[in-house]
Amino acid sequence: MKVLYFLRVGVMAVYVFFDLETSGTSPAFDQPLQFAGILTNDELEEIERIEIRCRLSPHILPAPWALAVTGITPDLLVDPSLPSAFEFAQKINNLISQWGPATWVGYNSVAFDEQMLRQMFFQNLHPNPYLTQTDGNDRMDIMKLVYATWTMANDALTWPTDDAGRVSFKLDQLAPANGFVSENFHDAVADVEATIYIAELIRKRAAKVWTQSLKNRSAKNVLHLLESGRVLMLIERYGAAAPRAYLGAFAGRHPEKQNSVAFMDLELVDPNTLDPTDGAAVADAVNASPKRVRTVAVNNAPNIFEVSVDDPELFDRAAALRGMHDLHTALGNALADRFADRPEPEEVELQIYSGFYTNDDQAKLNQFQLASWAERIEIALALEDRRLHWLAKRLVYLNKPNLLSQSAQEHWKQTIARRWYSDDPKAEWTTFSRAAQQLSEISQQGVLSENEVGALSAYFERLSERMGPS
Repeated sequence: MKVLYFLRVGVMAVYVFFDLETSGTSPAFDQPLQFAGILTNDELEEIERIEIRCRLSPHILPAPWALAVTGITPDLLVDPSLPSAFEFAQKINNLISQWGPATWVGYNSVAFDEQMLRQMFFQNLHPNPYLTQTDGNDRMDIMKLVYATWTMANDALTWPTDDAGRVSFKLDQLAPANGFVSENFHDAVADVEATIYIAELIRKRAAKVWTQSLKNRSAKNVLHLLESGRVLMLIERYGAAAPRAYLGAFAGRHPEKQNSVAFMDLELVDPNTLDPTDGAAVADAVNASPKRVRTVAVNNAPNIFEVSVDDPELFDRAAALRGMHDLHTALGNALADRFADRPEPEEVELQIYSGFYTNDDQAKLNQFQLASWAERIEIALALEDRRLHWLAKRLVYLNKPNLLSQSAQEHWKQTIARRWYSDDPKAEWTTFSRAAQQLSEISQQGVLSENEVGALSAYFERLSERMGPS
């Protein structure tokens, strides 16, 4: 209880280092299967740890490659002693409340693990899908700090290379190269331990990176730094290339999404040459490659750093840009126009950002979490938001199908079957045809033993027999 008392009153800063192992790579159409978290103090000393696994939700076809990499077996996917995916989401919700407020830290967590958690909470009808960045919680991504360390304090870490001779930033290669020993990479617990290990090296050896990254957890801090108008360094990485540093300054803000900020690359463009009334030129600055104006999400703990620059031309350009308020407005509008005509996604899971819930629906979602499954049917029918209505009915089918009519059960079975048997090349979920292709690759590459491949193949055959032809 002492630990929780200190956390609540904020006497010491705490971090939750966490990792997920999942059924695949799509946050919208896969799910977490394992959560590992280690709570630390501000010296990164362990206070407590937890590991939670769950069963696979019946509507998800797992990716064989994900199972091969993580070592999660078909038996674990259906283990009756494990919590359901719905119960798993409730356990993580409770843990965030118990351990918070805290900084939630992972490796590539902002781009992947956080998106997985957000979808998990959305699809399991939690009133707030953004639990790790609200109620005093914030986020930090050690992969981003690694990119910054590569750029700003290269001697702080040893940099492994891949088969092509390129620097590898993968945790399972970076951590061993720097002295971390584990035989269980791609197990969530081992990956959390490796993340803490790398974080500690950066904290000790690249203090400037660590200190500024702590400040960058706060969207307000990032926005304040950007709006100063000073020349700043933005560090980002694209594809397999090494991280790059861009020297630039604040150049506007999205008119509706206030967390999206325009950052002008002052090495590429002189703002004096950009006419704010020339819509085509402004749009080109935002959209063309190489980008002269980049989008910074201030609430995603971006790699923004103060920098000492001795180039007077950059200072002059930044000084000019500070006063160009019409250009700021034009560039902000150009950010908004990039996706203005994008149609709403057809799949409900992809509609997570299609509007906020009403207060009445939020209250019903709180009730849904506490109710019996029979009561949840009534709550589902009363929800106003069609997304929530659809997800609630699916949850009842997935967890207590016998509470539904035969026609309703058949409807949901066919809905799932259409996805599993889909031949749409743009489908974002695992299908039977993709599973077969992955199983063939796994077998040919010798990733698993013949018996292990056979067990996976038999598992997918059972799923196909259970579903029947679509």
